[in-house]
Amino acid sequence: MKNFIRFVLRCVFRIIKIRISGCENVSKELNKGIYVSNHQSWLDPVVLFAFLPKDPVFLLHPKLYRNKWIQFFMRYAEKIEFNYMDAADVKKVISIINEGKFCLMFPEGCMTDTGDIMKVYEAPAVIADRTEAPLIPIWIAGAEYSPFSETEGYQPHRPFPKIKIRVGKPEYFKMNDDLRKNRDYLKDATYQLLNRMRFETKYKSNMTLFHTLLRVSRIYGKIGFFKRREVLEDINRQPQTYMDILVKSYVMGDKFAGLTQEKEYVGVLLPNTVATVVTVFGLSAYNRVPVMLNFSQGESVVSSMCKTAVVKTVLTSKAFILKAKMEGVISRLESDGIQIKYLEDIAKTITLKNKIKALVSYKLKKLPVKQSSDEPAVVLFTSGSEGFPKGVVLTHKNIVANVMQAMCFAQLTTQDILFNSLPMFHSFGFVVGVFFPLFLGAKSFLFPSPLLYRTITELLYELKVTVMVATNTFYKVYTKISHPYDFKTIRLCYAGAEAVQEETRQAMAEKLGCLLMEAYGTTECSPILCINNILFNKFGTLGKLVQSIEHKIEPVPGIEIGGELCVKGPNVMKGYILADNPGVIVPVPDGWYHTGDVVVIDELGFVKIVDRIKRFAKIAGEMISLTAVENLAREIWPDDEFHGAAVTLPHPKKGEYIVFVSNSKEANKDAFVAKVQEKGMSELYIPSEFMYKEEFPIFATGKADLVTLKKWVQEQVQ
Repeated sequence: MKNFIRFVLRCVFRIIKIRISGCENVSKELNKGIYVSNHQSWLDPVVLFAFLPKDPVFLLHPKLYRNKWIQFFMRYAEKIEFNYMDAADVKKVISIINEGKFCLMFPEGCMTDTGDIMKVYEAPAVIADRTEAPLIPIWIAGAEYSPFSETEGYQPHRPFPKIKIRVGKPEYFKMNDDLRKNRDYLKDATYQLLNRMRFETKYKSNMTLFHTLLRVSRIYGKIGFFKRREVLEDINRQPQTYMDILVKSYVMGDKFAGLTQEKEYVGVLLPNTVATVVTVFGLSAYNRVPVMLNFSQGESVVSSMCKTAVVKTVLTSKAFILKAKMEGVISRLESDGIQIKYLEDIAKTITLKNKIKALVSYKLKKLPVKQSSDEPAVVLFTSGSEGFPKGVVLTHKNIVANVMQAMCFAQLTTQDILFNSLPMFHSFGFVVGVFFPLFLGAKSFLFPSPLLYRTITELLYELKVTVMVATNTFYKVYTKISHPYDFKTIRLCYAGAEAVQEETRQAMAEKLGCLLMEAYGTTECSPILCINNILFNKFGTLGKLVQSIEHKIEPVPGIEIGGELCVKGPNVMKGYILADNPGVIVPVPDGWYHTGDVVVIDELGFVKIVDRIKRFAKIAGEMISLTAVENLAREIWPDDEFHGAAVTLPHPKKGEYIVFVSNSKEANKDAFVAKVQEKGMSELYIPSEFMYKEEFPIFATGKADLVTLKKWVQEQVQ
């Protein structure tokens, strides 16, 4: 009778679009094991009873066990009431597994009410360790959208959503005595296993940015039958739905296609606005590659970026150029032979026919151009080791993967509003501030400048923002000028781009009532590599590495503790475009990216930076090349006997500041200011302090001994 009931249930579930994969991972030779599954709906145990091999014993928490429908549909299943905190229940399960049986557990204990993984108990890892049985992870995707879930209000519900069940490979745990006593480790072992399954189930490696937007619009686009969900807004205060964004992207993309060639790199010189997002999606839909130009660096740097990426056309806005007083940048680009196209002029050419065509394309969910997810999706710039900005080429796969990786640690819902004031020419503002909320059904509010502190805090209060991304520098200001109610609704507060200081974290908690969590990444990694979250947040660390990232620690000469973090994964860039070889993508050797940061990783997986070997300074979130600073010094003082180097020291407000050390008493700030102004560069390249050292430390190769030099500078400032 049991087999007949399971057969009937399987037939019914297949009709209503429930599918399972990975059952082959549970081999016939395996004689015991522990299935661990996320818990999305009341359907979960019934569906797993119908499909899972090995006929497991179901360990159900009291609320689920006593449900009359569970009792009815699973009357022939072997099930027991299980309390995850009861030692007697744990011992009972250990004996069951030692008899050669399989069990199924929901490690969260209760059903999720948001779709995210909730707290995870240590019982599964304890049982696996005691019985030497493997944990077999299961991820159920799609059940959170069903009427049988408890996520109403957080996730869109519909009668028969597609439900996919993925069964992973068995995994054994080998723990020493110290780890067995560490409850955090035991909980995290199961949590990370489920998180990995979530990523593997959710991540689609063949998706482009525009295709992903089309897909999520089907899931999150409507509220009921008629109302559409607002997901994007800027200071113009005209909320946009998925339909608005897509239709405008079709219209503008078609216009861009008439001005440019397929696969052409097109410059985007725009602030954080809806128009910028539409421009990016419009270019992407028609297989053009947006090149996000960092206009804060000055006209010479913007010109260098365009030359590096071989940009022939730049898209911008007349209103923005006038307001930002960037006429000099436009003149410089035009003198370089680059065509400037204004969005206002393009908008005037839009006809009713264009709009109808775009609306039809939206209704048909049509992809204008077929693209591979391995093709370039965007070019962002990072400081070059020789002083020239390097183009970082991110593919569609890189960005989609990183959004899914971030989602595994910080799930957003349709109730969330993310406030993003970080510019879109930075990877943090581009991916985390725009694509992350858009691809998860949350709303993003775009603000053009992070420096308008009081306006920002008023908007946080007015909009009832729930998620915020910024840097330590900006959070420190907020703690001084904000009213506690400005941050009342914020549940996730992330800091990136620079290290979080202890006083900032304490002030955020004590004055504003927010737990400030640190994330770490690089533009080359799209950008997130490590992240803390509400389930694990260890101050002083960068959090834990995201899913599907391989890592290795390579020793660094002269540094005793830790080593350079090297990573490999689906979010690692396609390659660099260098100033001395314009337009040519230089791939990452063997797929391994060397971060340049010296780290240590503890037994719980928390990553901590102990030093930096890359030649950059992070000043208020901006990356400044120390080599570029040194090159400026050599232009000012070209004497062959002149030796100088730039080092960084911590700054209480800006993160870091630059100290220039040389063997010349003539080196001074006034000469630097004049040279920077002459070149049209940012004032951030001007060192804050100048020091004289007669016996300048130099290696036999002629290079400056930076380790020794930095130690000397630190001694001088103490």
